Amino acid sequence: RQNSSENILSSANRLLLHEGRLMLAESTRLLDVYLFLFEDFLLITKMKRNKKKYGGSDTSLIPVCPSLTPELQSFIREGGFCTVLDQPIPLDRLILKNVEPI
Repeated sequence: RQNSSENILSSANRLLLHEGRLMLAESTRLLDVYLFLFEDFLLITKMKRNKKKYGGSDTSLIPVCPSLTPELQSFIREGGFCTVLDQPIPLDRLILKNVEPI
């Protein structure tokens, strides 16, 4: 939701434990997502590429948070961005199961 996603990362005390790319299987398609695992919730974002090119500006100069993985830093510098796909999932409500590869 637009209004609540603005403040998701507002806590200065929140710790990012892990982040990474994943293919999410929806009913009939695979979705390229980027996960952020914080100490209290899991955030699923959708990776999108900016269709507009920066008008002659050097995208390597775009400031990127140094704590992000090099893969995500590169994606952002190329004009990509992540949008929140759904509400964050609190870890106390999350159940993980091992599944066999398809």
